[in-house]
Amino acid sequence: MEPVIQSLEAEPVIQVTLSDFDNAWEALMRRVIAEATSSSSGSNTMYYGADRQQLGTSRSIYGFVQCSKDISPSKCEQCLRKNVDDYRSCCSGRQRGITERPSCFMRWDLDPFFGLFEDNIAPAPTPPPEKGDRKIPIGVVVGITGVLTFVISMLLSLGVALCIRRKAHQENGNESEQEFKNEVLLVAKLQHRNLVRLLGFSVEGAERILVYEFVPNKSLNYFLFDPVKRSQLDWRKRYNIITGIMLYLHQDSRLTVVHRDLKASNILLDVDMNPKIADFGLARNFRMNQTEANTGRVVGTVGYMPPEYVANGQFSMKSDVYSFGVLILEIIGGKKNSSFHKIDGSLRNLVTYVWRLWNNESLLELVDPAVGENYDKHEVTRCIHIGLLCVQENPADRPTMSTIFQMLTNTSITLHVPQPPGFFFRDGASPLAEGLTIGQSSIMSFACSVDDASITSVNPR
Repeated sequence: MEPVIQSLEAEPVIQVTLSDFDNAWEALMRRVIAEATSSSSGSNTMYYGADRQQLGTSRSIYGFVQCSKDISPSKCEQCLRKNVDDYRSCCSGRQRGITERPSCFMRWDLDPFFGLFEDNIAPAPTPPPEKGDRKIPIGVVVGITGVLTFVISMLLSLGVALCIRRKAHQENGNESEQEFKNEVLLVAKLQHRNLVRLLGFSVEGAERILVYEFVPNKSLNYFLFDPVKRSQLDWRKRYNIITGIMLYLHQDSRLTVVHRDLKASNILLDVDMNPKIADFGLARNFRMNQTEANTGRVVGTVGYMPPEYVANGQFSMKSDVYSFGVLILEIIGGKKNSSFHKIDGSLRNLVTYVWRLWNNESLLELVDPAVGENYDKHEVTRCIHIGLLCVQENPADRPTMSTIFQMLTNTSITLHVPQPPGFFFRDGASPLAEGLTIGQSSIMSFACSVDDASITSVNPR
């Protein structure tokens, strides 16, 4: 991964030559790297170092380095040496700045920072709070050790708002460990304005911590399914949320990733109500030319999982297309697919309800009353039509995200007539009973959630 190199702010004028500054900088970094990567008798490697270096007659330059503890001291030194090389190649003479890689961090400045330099002693990592102590001031980072503590402190000092997500140790340790690694590796590689940015992570014993950018407006479901707050989502905001989700799924992901848990609670909203996709713990990265995969452990959320995945553990990019279609219908209607709605005297789920509206040629009855009358009827009807194409039962019938992009951005494209949706309530039958066709001898672990409640079961067939 390419290093991140950042200049913090305007540089002051100091009366030293470029050569003198670089010599002082190099001497400082040699000491702090040695401090971070060596171990004194009877103690472990600290993985961090902080010091100051005299600069001219009246100034000092302050430096701090640290590595994550999941690498060896030699790898730590190699990583920090690469940051030094970055300074030499791009930043010689820069009087304050940051260079960082996923496993190591370096900062230098003409002024003290992080509170590290009182009496030239680098502090020990922040201790965890006492049990039962819930009074933690806003902006104070507790219970996190290693480089992440100082990265968080630095970001807070620069006015960057953060979301710190602690993933507790679970009994299914191997599975939760894999989900954590998935999330870190995928989000670190993916870059898109409609993704929540991962700023750092920590691995300490059984505890796992992720640090994301702070997204102030919580999640889509916080507004969409609330009887009062939903009125804040007019049609233009809802349409922008639909297209924002589609833009990530379609064009700017550099890897072929199946999210496997697209749902309203995993769509976060920034200050302008733009969507940002979160929670890649269940995501899978496909290899080149791979189109689908199978699993014996079905994980996801009821209402958003396509029938071929629930029934046979088969997933592909068309799985996310199905989930996206459900989201379109939920965003327009303000209703959950996993809830039930009365139509023709019977209870139906949302996709069945919309399918009945399609057959009755009354699609606009889906529109959330909170939207009011201020919307483009043709635009809304086209979005519902696209949503129905996405939730068709047969994955081969569902459009690709590239085709969906064209459908949403080019109104001259004629849309096909949709086939019945997956998990469609036919009269007198449960959609789950119709969709589940697991083979006689298969054993499948089924872990899903409905309205944030977790369900896990293992059923021999």
